[in-house]
Amino acid sequence: MGLNVALMCGRYASSLEPEDLVGAFEIRSSEAPRLEADYNVAPTKEVYAVLERAARSSGDPTGPAERQLRVLTWGLVPFWAKDFSIGSRMINARMETVAEKPAFRRAFEKRRCVLPADGYYEWYPTAEKTKAGKPKKQPYFIRPKDGGILAMAGLYEIWRDPARAEDDPERFSWTCTVLTTTAEDSLGHIHDRMPLMLSPERYAEWLDPTVHRSDLVDLLEPAAPGLLEAYPVAPLVSNVKNNGPELIEPLPLSEVES
Repeated sequence: MGLNVALMCGRYASSLEPEDLVGAFEIRSSEAPRLEADYNVAPTKEVYAVLERAARSSGDPTGPAERQLRVLTWGLVPFWAKDFSIGSRMINARMETVAEKPAFRRAFEKRRCVLPADGYYEWYPTAEKTKAGKPKKQPYFIRPKDGGILAMAGLYEIWRDPARAEDDPERFSWTCTVLTTTAEDSLGHIHDRMPLMLSPERYAEWLDPTVHRSDLVDLLEPAAPGLLEAYPVAPLVSNVKNNGPELIEPLPLSEVES
């Protein structure tokens, strides 16, 4: 998948173990299959998501919500969509308009989640040109300075495939998107947008499906400066086929595109 400067947070890294997430997010129920560490998470891939819903075991979808760990597909498919493929274009939702956009407003109302990551990638145009005359792009990896989890605010939706029978257990698809906001000052030179980060004290209110969207205004604010660090990495990450911890290794300054 080609990235451009308009696309924000189009790749991220997630090497987190389910056990680590259960502890970090105080998860009560985890039916999530184990995912392999992925240092090049791209749209349409499966990712971990933390959300709150009634327990499956209760058999009552209106019962009390509990915090769960699930695996979702990155790229939100609105419930009204006729085709699943629309999800590949719905990987980000702008914080400023999420409450009004038809694709996201129902999910923002009651289907909010946290998408945990090690960090995310951005591409910065350099002065050098490709053979086609376009600026070469230097990838950067952006992560929490303290080495902790990057908790990205997200939304999820459940889409029913109209082509599948009512008794088909695979007729429902769970998909998600990352909310984005204005980049804090130290990152704005790389890209003017960044994922909306959530601090631990804000998890409960964000995830609670009973909290009305009008009460979430205070949560929707850019990250405080200084929480993240950015450094250049090898262009290997630009090819989704490449994967492994070497993708997030700092690139020697002598090899950085300027």
